[in-house]
Amino acid sequence: MKLNFKDIDKPTFIATFVILLAICIPLMINPVKGSIILNKANEFTINNFGVFYIWVAFASVIFLAIIAFSSYGDIFLGDQGEKPRFSDISWASMLFCAGIGASVMYWGSIEWAYYYQAPPFGIAPKSVEAAEWAAAYGIFHWGITAWAIYIVPALPIAYLYYVRKKPILKISEACRPVLGDKVDGILGTVIDVLFMFGLIGGAGTTLGLGTPMIASGIEKITGITRNLTMDLIVLFICTVIFAISAYSGLDKGIKWLSNLNLGLLGILLLFVLIFGSTLFILKMGTNSIGIILDNVVRMNTYTDPVGQSGFPENWTVFYWAWWIVYAPFIGLFVAKISKGRTIKQMILGSVLYGTAGCALVFIILGNYTMYLEINNIVPIIDILNEQGAPAAIMAMLGSLPFPKFITFIFTLTALIFLATTFDSSSYSLAAVTQKRVVKDPERWNRLFWAFSLAILPVALMLVGGLKPLQTASILVALPLILVMIIMSISFVKMVKADREKNKSMQSNVKRLEKKVHKNVG
Repeated sequence: MKLNFKDIDKPTFIATFVILLAICIPLMINPVKGSIILNKANEFTINNFGVFYIWVAFASVIFLAIIAFSSYGDIFLGDQGEKPRFSDISWASMLFCAGIGASVMYWGSIEWAYYYQAPPFGIAPKSVEAAEWAAAYGIFHWGITAWAIYIVPALPIAYLYYVRKKPILKISEACRPVLGDKVDGILGTVIDVLFMFGLIGGAGTTLGLGTPMIASGIEKITGITRNLTMDLIVLFICTVIFAISAYSGLDKGIKWLSNLNLGLLGILLLFVLIFGSTLFILKMGTNSIGIILDNVVRMNTYTDPVGQSGFPENWTVFYWAWWIVYAPFIGLFVAKISKGRTIKQMILGSVLYGTAGCALVFIILGNYTMYLEINNIVPIIDILNEQGAPAAIMAMLGSLPFPKFITFIFTLTALIFLATTFDSSSYSLAAVTQKRVVKDPERWNRLFWAFSLAILPVALMLVGGLKPLQTASILVALPLILVMIIMSISFVKMVKADREKNKSMQSNVKRLEKKVHKNVG
């Protein structure tokens, strides 16, 4: 493998890696003190800036709706008549698998249980109403608003790459229409480093949640006791898988793994739907969709300033922060795979495919797990509170026919989900650390970031608990809110400028034609 450093953006590359080590090494050396600092930082950020996450998320939905159904939505990404690089199925599976990872299986199975015990809107815990809202809120958190946040950064990146034909996949470049030549200096480097560290922080959260769940699955299948060593071994295996996939590139590794992942997930969901409580799953799913449609504005703007239950801060703000952290990466990745589609197709396809896929996971896995709890078949809540979420998820799978088989399918699907998310992440990190990307980033660069992505999850697992993982996302998302706003304005400015330029050119052509006709006459 030839190491080509010519196209590497060295300031961005070096700065990101140095900051990563500067944060992770102290956490590994003193995890107790690190946990205290993270919790204090989380409390300060949520109390002072939480409402901004709510605003940005809701504004993303409105902004995308306006763009998709205006003349901007007709903009074609690529040369007119050019066929899409990937089929609809491969495109949908790649964006879905990159966008949600194994976390959707983790939260899809157990998120309702947290809401059931501490519901929103002052509802009595463990009541009928609490159960209904618990089933709906997870779908909302992984629904249209989440995917709208993801796609906002895709607009300027895709426009630059496929319409203006600039072979640069950098977040700073997408801010040029607003910031001008400042993106060529230290400001541009800061923006790219913020994006990269944000992605690494989000990756740390996802790997930190997914790895113990996969390790619990291995324990259930093999009988080998799960401990921190097993978690680290699983993390290493995941890293090797997505490193190989990232090394292989978009058309081979990432596309192939995404298609396989979607097939395995389909088998898992169909099995649970058929052998679980089918009628309860379908009824509760229908009920949840009704609740969301009735309350979508309220859920998007719920801040609980009087009751101060902490529900919006602990959950909605956490989720919007998580999506904001991943948004530039997903935007960059979706832009790269959307050649041959219109802006409207990219927006609606991403939002609808993503929302539908996540909703299916929550409706089937989550509602079946809830059914076990409220009918006293398996004490899911007790297991969750005493042994943790991975054990509760394994207890749910153990209640199904052929428990070892379905646990194997679940674990394998989660493992590949992690791989497909992080091969896409390492691809994006490599793209941003290069001055230009003609087709794919350098292979060695993709491989380097694949292994670098595993550093923060190790530190967070040593710190331990859900809170540090949530904090990591909330903290790194704060500066990225401003970057997302700049990128949105940049997209509009680019399109307007190009349209004015085209109008001017057309006007000059008409003037020239009139002059020619007059002279000929």
